[in-house]
Amino acid sequence: MDMSNFTLFDPRCRAEAPFSIDVIMQLDIFGIVLFSVLTLMATVSMLVFIEECIYIYKKVPPNKKSVIIWVTGAAPVIATMSCLGMWVPRATMFTDMTSATYFAIVVFKFLILMIEEVGGDNAFLKRSENKSFKISTGPCCCCCPCLPNVPITRKSLFILKLGSYQFALLKLILTILSIVLWTNGSYNVADVSANGASIWINCSIGVFTIIALWPVAIMFMHVREALRTLKMIPKYAMYQLVLILSQLQTAVINILAMNGTIACAPPYTSQSRGYLMSQQLLIVEMFIITLVTRILYRRQYDPIPDLDDDIEETKTVLTSEKVVDIA
Repeated sequence: MDMSNFTLFDPRCRAEAPFSIDVIMQLDIFGIVLFSVLTLMATVSMLVFIEECIYIYKKVPPNKKSVIIWVTGAAPVIATMSCLGMWVPRATMFTDMTSATYFAIVVFKFLILMIEEVGGDNAFLKRSENKSFKISTGPCCCCCPCLPNVPITRKSLFILKLGSYQFALLKLILTILSIVLWTNGSYNVADVSANGASIWINCSIGVFTIIALWPVAIMFMHVREALRTLKMIPKYAMYQLVLILSQLQTAVINILAMNGTIACAPPYTSQSRGYLMSQQLLIVEMFIITLVTRILYRRQYDPIPDLDDDIEETKTVLTSEKVVDIA
C-alpha cells in the first residue's frame, strides 16, 4: 500500500494540530537546526525593522514617517507571525489573520506613501492639473483598454483612497467576526462547504482585496515616472512580491494540503504540515525582502520639486546672468 495513502487512515492524521511540546519533542538534529536558523532569521528581520524605525524617526520628514514605518514593517511582521505559527501550530489561524490584517493596512498606506512622495494631496493635485488617471489597469480592468481616463480631481483622489481604505477596515472587521464565530464553533478554515462561514468570509476578503489593489495600481501608473529617482518602481515591486508570497503562495499550499496532496507526517496533520511548509518558506522570503526593503528606504530625500518652482528658478538664473553680462 502507498505510504501517502496509508497516512490518511492513521488516526493521528485526522487529529488537530499538535501542541508546541509535541513539536519540540519530535525534532531531530536537522529539525533543531532548521527551526533555530528560521527563528534567527525572523528575529533578525524584526531587529532590522526596529533599527529602521529609529532611523526613519530621526531622518525622515514628519509627513512620511508613519506611512514608511507601516510599509517597511510588512515583511518583518509576516516573518515574525510565521515564526510564532511554526512553533505554536494551534495558533496558526490567529497568526495568519494578524499578518493578513496588517498587510491590508499596508495596501492603503502604500497608496498614501506615493501621494506623500509627491508632496501631499494639494501638491499632487497641483502637479496633476488637467491630467487624468488611467483606470484600465490591473487587477480589475487590465483587459479593458477602451475604458476612458478619469480626470484627476479632489473627488477622484478621495475615491481612490476610499477604495483602498475599505479593505483595511473590512479586513479588520471580518477578522474579528471570524474569531467570534470560531469561539462559537461556527468557523473552520478547512470547511469549504456552502454552509460554512469560512468560504463566504474568504470570498468576501478576496473581492475586497482586488478592489483595494486597483487604486494602488492606478496611482502607481500615474506617478511612477515622476518618482523614478526615489526608487518607487523597486519599492512597488517589493510590495507586490510580499502580496504574492503571503497571499497567493500560502493559499496554493493550503489548498494542496486540504486536498491531501501534501501527506501528513505525525504529529502534523496534512493541513498542519501545509501550514508549516508555508510558514518556513515565508520566513526565508520575508527575511530577504526585509534586507532589500532596508536598502530602498534607508535614505533621506527631499520632496520632488514643483514644476512652477522649477520655472521660477530657471527665470531667476537667466535674469541673474543677464544682469552680470550688463555689468
